[in-house]
Amino acid sequence: MKLLFVGDIYGRPGRRAVSRLLPSLVARYNVDISIANGENAAGGSGITEKVAEELFSCGVNVLTSGNHIWDKKEVLPYLERAEYLLRPANYPPGVAGRGAAVFQTPSGVPVGVLNLQGRTYMREIDCPFRVGEKEIARLKEKTNVIVVDFHAEATSEKIAMGWYLDGKVSAVIGTHTHVQTCDETILPGGSAYITDVGMTGPHDSVIGVRKQAAIDRFLTQIPTKFESAKRDVKLCAVVVDVDEESGKARNIQRLRIDFEK
Repeated sequence: MKLLFVGDIYGRPGRRAVSRLLPSLVARYNVDISIANGENAAGGSGITEKVAEELFSCGVNVLTSGNHIWDKKEVLPYLERAEYLLRPANYPPGVAGRGAAVFQTPSGVPVGVLNLQGRTYMREIDCPFRVGEKEIARLKEKTNVIVVDFHAEATSEKIAMGWYLDGKVSAVIGTHTHVQTCDETILPGGSAYITDVGMTGPHDSVIGVRKQAAIDRFLTQIPTKFESAKRDVKLCAVVVDVDEESGKARNIQRLRIDFEK
């Protein structure tokens, strides 16, 4: 079976790219399930019910997120009832939403999706390694096909998670830094891995933000409003081929597709 994971969707430019490109990618690669990180899909920071439903209507089956899932407070009630909009599972108990879900593909194959958040240079939330292990054990009761979105800042933490989960899940896909890495591989235990899948959005920018606004922040250290850039829109993703019985990955292919220059 084929899994498509679309990297961090940034603002309206990223949503346009998904809307236009996703159907053709699904057809071209015979995709069974489409997963995307949508934590920056609403104006470059956070997500709303309207934006999430827009992405679902485009063909995204499961939306993952990260630390910016909380930026739009109006999303909290939606998080409680949305089965396929995930927030990181390692936030403390009692936090709105869920960190994992099982999606049934059209062919009847259950696919577990788990969202975790790193702690290096990020908030000191619960341990993603220990929480991840518990969540995977729970998902294994329903399926061997499990995809992990590890939303983390540090390359070292992402690589450590890849090795820690090798053989336990089908894929460990890194998100958060918005810069696609070229280290996609199948680890010895059969898990597909990439440190960062990249950003779907405007690349004539500083990780999605209008360049001058980001430069001014670095020069002055004065908080400024970040606005989404608009040009050089690309879709970044990976396609993972997985044996649906064992859950082992057979291949991972990195995609970086120009949408609008």
